[in-house]
Amino acid sequence: MKISVIGTGYVGLVTGTCLAETGNEVLCIDINEEKVKQMQNGQVPIYEPHLDVIFERNIKAKRLTFSTSLEEGVNHGEIIFLALPTPEDEDGSADLSYVLGAAKDIGKLLKEYRIIVDKSTVPVGTADRVAKVISEETTVDFDVVSNPEFLREGFAVDDFLKPERIVIGSSSQKATELMQKLYKPFVRSGNPIIVMDERSAELTKYAANSFLATKITFMNEIANFCERVGADVDKVRVGIGTDSRIGKRFLFPGIGYGGSCFPKDVKALYKSGKDAGYTFDILQSVIRVNDLQKKILLPRIDAYFKGDLKNKTIAIWGLAFKPETDDIREAPSLYVIDELLAKGAKVQAFDPEAMENVRKKLGDTITFGTNMYDVLDYADALIICTEWSIFRTPDFEKMKKKLKNHVIFDGRNLYDTQEIKDEGFYYSSIGR
Repeated sequence: MKISVIGTGYVGLVTGTCLAETGNEVLCIDINEEKVKQMQNGQVPIYEPHLDVIFERNIKAKRLTFSTSLEEGVNHGEIIFLALPTPEDEDGSADLSYVLGAAKDIGKLLKEYRIIVDKSTVPVGTADRVAKVISEETTVDFDVVSNPEFLREGFAVDDFLKPERIVIGSSSQKATELMQKLYKPFVRSGNPIIVMDERSAELTKYAANSFLATKITFMNEIANFCERVGADVDKVRVGIGTDSRIGKRFLFPGIGYGGSCFPKDVKALYKSGKDAGYTFDILQSVIRVNDLQKKILLPRIDAYFKGDLKNKTIAIWGLAFKPETDDIREAPSLYVIDELLAKGAKVQAFDPEAMENVRKKLGDTITFGTNMYDVLDYADALIICTEWSIFRTPDFEKMKKKLKNHVIFDGRNLYDTQEIKDEGFYYSSIGR
């Protein structure tokens, strides 16, 4: 099939590359000329494990091509995916200006039947709005489908190629059949393609992300309570995670969730509820608790240094909002860094992938190391913000030689509390 993907962010580029992997002819469109040239030259503009391999393979096979021309994309693809940003607006709602703007332009360019697919995470009713905008510009037949993505950054390629489920929101039999044909190669193991109406499909994505964010936040609250009553959140986590009704995933406490999805989607669903005259009280609490959780370590750090962080050197391991990505959107590390700088501390940080993105955001307000041990030199304490695998089994003797004080504030509970104390460290973690 001939497929066009409008937008080449995390979702768009993974979608286009993975669809090309099953033999489709995919044309990806982006307005950023420099980015398009970079991709045409075989360079992946984002970090996502395993994406580079299939990206290069499909470019060589000429199944994956790139352009800045929307007209070319509309003419090429019988199915056109909209994978455009839906950033958080000032009131917490999703900003649909990119999606609706593209829809309007597509309407002006339509010459024959096309399926327009909302791949971006969008509020309930967006498919209707997209259809209305397009119909105002053309008399050509078309269908709008909601096909939300369920891709985890760091695992996006595997999630696309081996999905747990595919959700297709469509009221058109023709569009539904073509979408099922497109996705058939990805569900050979029997995982379902779930067909529903457009509005239910749109809500499914928001509901899924909001539930997972709630699960994380609940465990963070349990962890905070554990510290007050002398319980161990790790034991509690194992105790409840073995209940099949609850499950083991998303039960690890820490310094809050971040990224491009959970913060934005929870706020957008909350705002959608208000617009419909309904208040999601539980989501309001999730938002508030998560904002507080991102800074949960800071009072402890302040107390350890007796309220005086001025000219203290603080090392940070991990800047991305989670491991296996370079994404720093809503990353807890940024909140920690802002507070430390405001108190006069000096920050030196290391992350395997996200340092360049932080450098673009913070400039020379902090320093960066070439490896995880460099940033420990003469540091008064270490803060762990992201649970990259390389941080799990460090050389503690080397750490002690480099650190001025043998102090670790661990926002991701990487180490056994007794073992790390036996190594000679002052160690503060979450809920233990």
